[in-house]
Amino acid sequence: MLGETFGIYALLGVGRPMSSDHPPPDLQDIMAASFLVSTLIVAIAEIGDKTQLLSLLLAARYRRPLPIISGILFATLANHALAGLVGEWIGGQLSAETLRWLLGLSLLAIAAWALKPDKLDGEVEPRGRYGVFVLTLVMFFLVEIGDKTQIATVVLAAQYQTLVAVVLGTTFGMMIANVPAVMLGSALSGRIPFRMVRIAAALMFAALGVFALIAPQGL
Repeated sequence: MLGETFGIYALLGVGRPMSSDHPPPDLQDIMAASFLVSTLIVAIAEIGDKTQLLSLLLAARYRRPLPIISGILFATLANHALAGLVGEWIGGQLSAETLRWLLGLSLLAIAAWALKPDKLDGEVEPRGRYGVFVLTLVMFFLVEIGDKTQIATVVLAAQYQTLVAVVLGTTFGMMIANVPAVMLGSALSGRIPFRMVRIAAALMFAALGVFALIAPQGL
């Protein structure tokens, strides 16, 4: 079991053991932990994010949920795969202790970032001849560049060194947050308490960041 194998260490995402007192976790457990943590972190970080606002905007304008959802899926996979490759390379260059600090400080930075409300600049361009799918694919890929969910993917991939599990987890987290937004369109967008959600997300990331920095085993 994950909890019996490496406890909090697995829950919060360190893919390499920090102490010789504990046996190295099984690869399958690491994959499962990295997928679950990546999903949780990105799903919460995405609520109220500009890419979720883009989902609402596209759904309200074109009212074609299937091509929009497909565009979000493929754009996220491509964007996060690139981010994961960068993160995995970074993780291979740094020591476990450095990665622990990188994870903790990054989570604290994301906590502060989560408090800032996102806005979309400008209007969505007309559909043109390329269709809603390609429009969504291109816009989502571009909007996600430099976003906190992309940065979280880099950090998680560096920490876990399990590229496939992290990318699938962060992509699944994006879909959890964005598919309901597309299906609901703009109908409920004004009723979602984004401010309270941002505060709750910021508190969660801050708690994870502090724990990463002070935990005796480095999580």
